[in-house]
Amino acid sequence: MARRRVVVTGMGAVTPLGLTVAATWAGLVAGKSGVALITHFDASRYPVRIAGEVKGFDPTRYMGFKEARRMARCSQLAIAAAQEAVADAGLEDPVPEPERSGVVVGTASAGLDQSFIGYDMVKAKQRLSPFTLLASANNMPAHHITLAFHCVGYCTTICTACASGTQAIGEATEAIRRGAADLILAGGTEALVNEMSLAGFLSMRALATDNEHPGRACKPFDARRDGFVTSEGSAFLVLESLEHALARGARIYAEILGYGATTDGFHAIQPDPEGYGAARAIRAALTSAGVAPEEIDYVNTHGPGTPLGDAAETKAVKAAFGEHAYRVALNSTKSMVGHLYGASGAVETVAAIKQMQEGILHPTINYKVPDPECDLDYVPNQARRAQVRTLLKNSFGLGGQNACLVIRRYEP
Repeated sequence: MARRRVVVTGMGAVTPLGLTVAATWAGLVAGKSGVALITHFDASRYPVRIAGEVKGFDPTRYMGFKEARRMARCSQLAIAAAQEAVADAGLEDPVPEPERSGVVVGTASAGLDQSFIGYDMVKAKQRLSPFTLLASANNMPAHHITLAFHCVGYCTTICTACASGTQAIGEATEAIRRGAADLILAGGTEALVNEMSLAGFLSMRALATDNEHPGRACKPFDARRDGFVTSEGSAFLVLESLEHALARGARIYAEILGYGATTDGFHAIQPDPEGYGAARAIRAALTSAGVAPEEIDYVNTHGPGTPLGDAAETKAVKAAFGEHAYRVALNSTKSMVGHLYGASGAVETVAAIKQMQEGILHPTINYKVPDPECDLDYVPNQARRAQVRTLLKNSFGLGGQNACLVIRRYEP
């Protein structure tokens, strides 16, 4: 039996560059940074005081006030992104076939901040909300989305650190292929701009440190790079079997051709310095898609701006692509939106599909000093016209978790 084809029919995003896909795309193609000084809390006592915050977000635009109070911020952001994706796909709300519709959410830590809010309230002998513990659970964003759109079929939550959003899209694709659902809302969400996360990443020495120039802090693949920028946001895609999409006359953005996931088996924080695990994930995605390396026109990288991570990813692309690595264009969306952890892969998949759709590659900003270890074409500083038929999306996370997607422009 022929494998079911899985297509993208709707997209939604809430990022440090804007509250919609259109606003985010406008910022990306203009090379604008969404990184600024932290306003969510007083960060003055910390050596790093910058982040990619979602600005001007009012959850009551997407849900009732009482409902919003019962959710962690990550769930609020997820509902907003999912609403845009559902509307963009031309779907009714709730969806017309609830039992054949599902939800797959990627998140690294979900409502972690709620756990510490609750702990502080207990210490202060304040009455704890009955929703505090629930709001902190990793599966709550998926729950709230199923409730909002009545997608009561296949549902799961993926927690593979920075690979979560990409892996959520890959797992949703596989679920549709095997017939577990006809339509799935798949994506990622994260809201880790808080003191606990900042202090934790500072202790790991993982963060970019340029407080004086927040927009220049994240420097993927540049020799001066010194870490990533912590960020928040959400993105969701409506995935459907091709038959389901055609039957309802849906507009189709792209097709998910292949998916690969591996682990380094190397270190909890550091990537395999030779990129072996990442290269295996790339090869697995290419094999799943039935695509040769030479068919890839563009790579949306993980590209966090860390000294070890960017070098390892460059080696992985070279190992998987051979000489074609020097002919393909690569860029880092994180150079402008920061690192959204579990939501990164979903936001970056939306960005990658927009680049395919518009025929424009957004730049990797802040690239000034070439690194001999990172010697590929990273689309430095200026957007570029390019025809993209087939692309690769990489996400490589803490714990050596790797996930890759191969996506192609839809062709009947």
